Amino acid sequence: MLQSVTIENAEASAERLSPLRPVGAVAAAIARRLREEAGDGLPLLYVAETSRRMRDIAALVRLLGGEGRVAEFGPVDGLPGDGVPPGTAAMGGRMATLRWLLDKRKRPAAVIATAAALIRRVPPRAAWQKAHLEFRVGEPVDPEKVAADLTRLGYRLDLRVDEPGEAALRGRVVEIFPAAAPRPCRIEHEDGRIVAIRSFDPATQRSVAETCHLIVDPASEFLHPGRGKGEPSPEEAGLAARYGRLETLFDYLPDGAATIIEAGVERRADTVFAAIEEAEAGVRKPTPAQRDHLGRKEWSRLVGSRLAAVVEEGDEPAGVPRFAAEPDPFAALATFAAPLVERGFRIAVAGIGRNEVRRAARRAARTLDAPVDAVEDWAGVLAAPSGGVVAFEAAIAEGFVARDDRVAVVTLRDLVGQRAGRGPLAAAVPSGFARGDDAFRIGDAVVHLDHGVARLEGLETVAAAGAGTVATEALRLRYAGDDTLLVPTAEIGALWRYGGPETDVKLDRLKSGNWIAKRDAVVAAVSDTARRMVQFLAAKDEARAPELQPDRAAFERFCARFPFEMTADQSEATEAVLADLASGRPMDRLVCGDVGFGKTEVALRAAAAAAFAGAQVAVVAPTTVLAQQHFRLFTERFARAGVSVARLSRLADPAEIEAAKAGLADGSVRIVVGSHAVLAKDVSFAELGLVVIDEEQRFGAGQKGKLRALGEGVHVLAMTATPIPRTLQAGFVGLHEISVIATPPGRRRAVRTTVAPIEEDALRDALLAEKARGGRSYVVCPRIEDLEPMAARLRRLLPDLALAVLHGGMDADAMDDAMLAFATGEGDVLLATSIVESGLDVSNADTMVVWRADRFGLAQLHQLRGRIGRGSRRGFAFLLTDPEAEPTAEGRRRLETLGRLSDLGAGFAIAARDLDLRGAGELLGEEQAGHLALIGLSFYRRLLERALAQARGQAAPEDWRTDLNLGFEGGVPADYVPEADLRIELVAALDRAEDELALDALGAEIADRFGPMPEAVAAGFALARLRLRCRDLAVRRLDAGPKAVAATLSKPAAAALRERLKPRKSLRWRDDRLVLERPSGSAAERLAAAEALLELIE
Repeated sequence: MLQSVTIENAEASAERLSPLRPVGAVAAAIARRLREEAGDGLPLLYVAETSRRMRDIAALVRLLGGEGRVAEFGPVDGLPGDGVPPGTAAMGGRMATLRWLLDKRKRPAAVIATAAALIRRVPPRAAWQKAHLEFRVGEPVDPEKVAADLTRLGYRLDLRVDEPGEAALRGRVVEIFPAAAPRPCRIEHEDGRIVAIRSFDPATQRSVAETCHLIVDPASEFLHPGRGKGEPSPEEAGLAARYGRLETLFDYLPDGAATIIEAGVERRADTVFAAIEEAEAGVRKPTPAQRDHLGRKEWSRLVGSRLAAVVEEGDEPAGVPRFAAEPDPFAALATFAAPLVERGFRIAVAGIGRNEVRRAARRAARTLDAPVDAVEDWAGVLAAPSGGVVAFEAAIAEGFVARDDRVAVVTLRDLVGQRAGRGPLAAAVPSGFARGDDAFRIGDAVVHLDHGVARLEGLETVAAAGAGTVATEALRLRYAGDDTLLVPTAEIGALWRYGGPETDVKLDRLKSGNWIAKRDAVVAAVSDTARRMVQFLAAKDEARAPELQPDRAAFERFCARFPFEMTADQSEATEAVLADLASGRPMDRLVCGDVGFGKTEVALRAAAAAAFAGAQVAVVAPTTVLAQQHFRLFTERFARAGVSVARLSRLADPAEIEAAKAGLADGSVRIVVGSHAVLAKDVSFAELGLVVIDEEQRFGAGQKGKLRALGEGVHVLAMTATPIPRTLQAGFVGLHEISVIATPPGRRRAVRTTVAPIEEDALRDALLAEKARGGRSYVVCPRIEDLEPMAARLRRLLPDLALAVLHGGMDADAMDDAMLAFATGEGDVLLATSIVESGLDVSNADTMVVWRADRFGLAQLHQLRGRIGRGSRRGFAFLLTDPEAEPTAEGRRRLETLGRLSDLGAGFAIAARDLDLRGAGELLGEEQAGHLALIGLSFYRRLLERALAQARGQAAPEDWRTDLNLGFEGGVPADYVPEADLRIELVAALDRAEDELALDALGAEIADRFGPMPEAVAAGFALARLRLRCRDLAVRRLDAGPKAVAATLSKPAAAALRERLKPRKSLRWRDDRLVLERPSGSAAERLAAAEALLELIE
């Protein structure tokens, strides 16, 4: 293992460089070099192996003291010659770095890059004259000139700004999303002068920060582009055709600038060069790919002629263990850190959430018997006394050892795992979809723990008992027979959301006793369900499967040829799949990700791992056309890997089918792609190891069972964009593992969704606009009989557009022919039924019109919308209704949901909403009915979690919540947040916050939206923090009076604490109650007294 990171300047080639180091150790070494050589004026170039490491290293160097001094120079999307247009954000980042490097007074001190980024040539330095825009408050501005300049720099003018590279001009406002910026900016002007510049959140439109100076860098490498009629676009012609002589990033660096290259960079460079050579194959004239990129010899000369910094191997590991995996994480930390402390190292506990970090640091210090301090930044860590522990609030994902700085960084995530706060450097972790039902709204159906199902009617002011006390609010619940119950907001934890206002539910009666009997019956039934689930899971754990571990070199070569780098979510999903395949137990994993988010890339890697481990793979899709598209993709990707790919579908001729079946039986065919034909009785496998099921929601339970039974102990990987409700529930409780791909590819843009009654002018304009930008469109109808009237309308409105028709009533061969014809470029508009919701991937079809959209299901509409906007261009979806046929209430709600959930990655939210609209059933039954209809999904899940813990012989989660009696209460005053819905939402969020990080985020949002917190809200946050600490310390009740504060602990906690905490003058025990004598009159004094007592208990 590597022990330290020491950067030395030396004459070194890439072959001499050592293996990869932890990101934190590399970043700390670079930050140290920047501190030591701050005055030499020469930037450092560090070449990371991957784009992900580049981004993480750059972010961490900034955090460790390099803010404002570090630039990133990343690659464009795709590989040379693949025809993929560069993404705006990636291109903008490159252009911003080039412009920055030309500023000799303020240029960056370090540039973090990749091999692919450096191999691509860049415009010459002379092209940068007037190649960016600057805006300053108080200076004159001409909106028309700004629009022309932005177009010249590659920006798209639109009606609103959503993504990098877009701009909008409206009245006295110019909105620009700079290509290299994290968020857009709004420039306000009056009388020809700029009066304000503010960044804003494109989702909420809320201002984030104000500035007086804005630089807008190009969104394209093709500065000052000009194009005559009939000429190819600049992207098609290439950079060399535009500028003539090109340069490289090395030309932008001053002589003597040091270069560091990671191990693995040469292998990544080989992948780029292989792609260039492949693009040039059979072409005599130089291609854009050749002219616009360095060759192998030139790359080697440029790298070899420069000083390279060698990262040497030391004698100690540069990473830290995963303490959270140990039974006692802090004891494991002590074992690791004690030798370092003895040698004078500082132990820095880092993470998000000030209070959580400081508590962890105090506990670590007690364990190590070392002093503890809190610091604000990395400079504070370096200045802290040797041999101590410091709390350092910072977004660091994984710990590391910086030997030269004599610091070991340990993160909350190292100590407590995934529940720790996650910052920008932390890996993306699926979250939120299982808790969306906690957001209460007036009109919702709710479940009270002791009184049953009711309607939440609103908030009501309740006069508090006792003179001088402040009135509080209570939630008013309406039960059957118009009975009402007032629930104090402090007791909102006893409520669980059942469903929205539209949910058809039978209300319970107050004081009838029926609810208690019903609840107890459900608890008993859920316990039985849990026992069966545990038995099922135990049998699943005992099942064995082949351990599929691929040949590492072959697998890495295969992955290196992929045109796009995986997102963090894709990487995590792939790592989970590889671990499952190698576990020796049958994999049963569901990969959920919105349409176009790269699930197939995960499936390709899974298939490669199985094939390179000697197993066969079956890839199954619900339609012939989708199977055909997968067949083409798998054939293309495995062409150079020596893995045979066959297909079983109607599109294959009889001889091909017979050859495929024979190859599967004798093992010569390693991967088969098909539809239901794979399930045919005469299909047999020699050594089937993996079944991949795409669009798993389209298969019935029986079909999926047959696919799992294709081989003994077969691994199963299912993929879906909008999981059916039962699948979603199964994921909640662990019946199968779920990987969520929630991060869209960098090039993908959200589909703009419009819900409206049909208007012929708007319909014509939408389809003509798509045709004008070189694209094609879908028009989708709910029924076959709707197609002919719509076809007549389209021919009347758009006689010049070629119309194709597709529906399920056609002959199977004709249907496949029609779909494939449209997919390969024939026709301007495809008029179809919902048969197109899966199976078509047409890169330039980016407009969809859905007629009578209210007649489609929610998941169906989401799948349809996923057919468009799959490349770098924005898609436009028009969900049209018939003005003469009013949609049903349920249909209207579906359209409202889809219109609202139009962001990239809405699939999970839509599936969760589907649970509300359709209801949900027992996990192990076929019917979506039963006990969930009696008590709601949220409360059912809570009961099931408890029952599962008990069935496993584990301690069930405690029902109690700490009872706080400190003489004051919190709340959300109506004059602070006037909307009752929002006040309920905030109170519920405060009550359900699971950790300090959630409270910090909630507090920041409240302050941003509503202004400084009044005393009542601040008191609510203080009580919520106390309740979290009490939960962790098993304190059931906390009381504070004028003379003392007392904590009542659970019996086990009290017994353990008595051994450590002995009575003294101001501290005494009364059974399980610990009393601290401390006079306190005001709320602040009582809060301080309570915190002091909890400090003693900790």
